[in-house]
Amino acid sequence: MENFLQMKNVDYFYQTKDNEIQAINKLDFSVAENSFASLVGPSGCGKTTILSLIAGLLKPSEGEITINGEVVGKHDGKVGYMFQRDHLFEWRTIWQNITLGLEIQKKNKNHDSLQRAEDLLKKYDLYNFRNKKPRQLSGGMRQRVALIRTLMLEPALLLLDEPFSALDFQTRLLVCDDVYEIIKKEKKTALLVSHDISEALSMSDRIIVLTHRPASVKEIVELNFKGKTPLEKREDSEFGRFFEQIWRSLTNENQEPHKLLEST
Repeated sequence: MENFLQMKNVDYFYQTKDNEIQAINKLDFSVAENSFASLVGPSGCGKTTILSLIAGLLKPSEGEITINGEVVGKHDGKVGYMFQRDHLFEWRTIWQNITLGLEIQKKNKNHDSLQRAEDLLKKYDLYNFRNKKPRQLSGGMRQRVALIRTLMLEPALLLLDEPFSALDFQTRLLVCDDVYEIIKKEKKTALLVSHDISEALSMSDRIIVLTHRPASVKEIVELNFKGKTPLEKREDSEFGRFFEQIWRSLTNENQEPHKLLEST
């Protein structure tokens, strides 16, 4: 489905004591089913606000947001959200963390749900750590646990708000591959927010470039790399060209982005 996620002329205004501030202006884009898209834009342009609107945590001032043809509602279960930090509870085991959502929904005694939890842990090499506490796991393993916890509620769409920003560079490269593999194997549609152009390029089928606040779509870049994993995509001969295109779109300046690319 080409328009699995659809933003239709969405406006959003923050209300303050003295006035209102427009954060989003006539935002219009779509994300196809089972694809991976990324939002990039200047700092403070409203990327996280867009994710909150899609998740139903905020309501558009104008316009409409649909997932699979249905208007997004508050807490309707269509959307899973991964934050900048994994937010695992340190006093709970890995098993207790990934089944937290089932507890909240009172499904923690449902055989099929518990079997799914066990299957996901085995599938992604975490089953032997199910009785460990989060502090006993590496940063990359913690992010895998956070993703599995999100997948346990079977969302139609995954929103990722800079989920790798707390990791060191080498770990980020490896975790990007892990998370990407899981999302593709589970056939999920994903939308990533990232300040890292290289990271967004390596994971995405489509990059949506935003303007300064109030955010609107400045450019949509379709990608078709030969590599299958994020690490392989970084080695594609077209990677540098796409990086430069997006960098120039963000800066509007005659800089030399290839030098920045070489240093990252």
